[in-house]
Amino acid sequence: MNLNKKPTKIALVTVTLSDGGAERCAANLSHFFVNQGIEVHHIVFAGKIEYDHSGKVMHLAKYSSSKFGIVNRIQRFFHLKKYLKDQNFDFIIDFRDKHFFWQEFIIHNFLYKNHIQTIHSNNLESYLPKSKFFAQLLYKKCKQFVPVSIGIQKKIENSYQIENATLIYNPIDFKKINRFQTEDIDFKGDFILAAGSMNKNIKQFDHLIECYSKSKLPENNIKLIILGDGKLKQNWIDLAEKIGQKDRIVFKGNVANPYAYYSKALYTVLTSKYEGLPMVLIESLASGIPVIAYNCETGPAEIINHLQNGLLVENQNKEAMIKAINTFFEDKNLYLHCKNNSIASASKFELENIGMQWLSLLKSLKNEH
Repeated sequence: MNLNKKPTKIALVTVTLSDGGAERCAANLSHFFVNQGIEVHHIVFAGKIEYDHSGKVMHLAKYSSSKFGIVNRIQRFFHLKKYLKDQNFDFIIDFRDKHFFWQEFIIHNFLYKNHIQTIHSNNLESYLPKSKFFAQLLYKKCKQFVPVSIGIQKKIENSYQIENATLIYNPIDFKKINRFQTEDIDFKGDFILAAGSMNKNIKQFDHLIECYSKSKLPENNIKLIILGDGKLKQNWIDLAEKIGQKDRIVFKGNVANPYAYYSKALYTVLTSKYEGLPMVLIESLASGIPVIAYNCETGPAEIINHLQNGLLVENQNKEAMIKAINTFFEDKNLYLHCKNNSIASASKFELENIGMQWLSLLKSLKNEH
């Protein structure tokens, strides 16, 4: 069945359209879907609209008019209900993690139809209640789960006996990266890069700051630039000052064009507690820059080919991370070898390839009707 015979209408549901890998995934997919003649609507629950995207946007925060949180939730609920009914979407693809069970239970079972749930984190409790009974209750009408890594797929199948799961990696837009990476940045000199949300300590920037400070980079005037924002940002600024690295660690906040920073970094470092499929690694590689990451339970090992496009470090081992940071500085041959392999190693995540996998999934689900 050809999706393009009759214009297909899709809702992409996110918490924000900024400051997160799942949100960037939704934004990238929106470009592909619109180019395929699909009508795309972004339903955004809160936060800013910063990522480049295609399609219409319905921001639920605009429908909050009360000083009382519970009143605002009720207002947004009824606006969402009306919007979903009026638009009559063919598919609703939800990228959000889930924290309020009964709210999500009502949305999933009384508002959604043809619901597809993506899972972007190895921390399954962000998406699925710990209780299998409540997980089945929450997702009893879910048409399909889309985990973004092999590790996540195995966990949801083994832990929850979920059978309707299809692995689809997060996409990256090589054309956009190539277009934006040539722009200038407000920084001169050599640096390594890290990026991510600072609202929770999942990215463990405290690990990164400590490892960087104990490496050979500061004494060689190679700085650390961190992109991202959130409520913990001041903590990391204070930590950098406390350990005497205030002038060598640069906090740029959220930037409109991170690709310009990726392409000019020596390499990118990830020190996460856990991941799903970290976009920062994929986008760095696509920009021609090798990467270093903790080998946390899911994600990095599906992106990094150790000693070929980057370095996989024993999970949560700070001493090993310091050694890896120094290795890329000292071993120029290894560094250049990984750098030369970077772009090709990211090709499997290219937007066209991932988009076609999404189209295939949507067609198969449509044929089930």
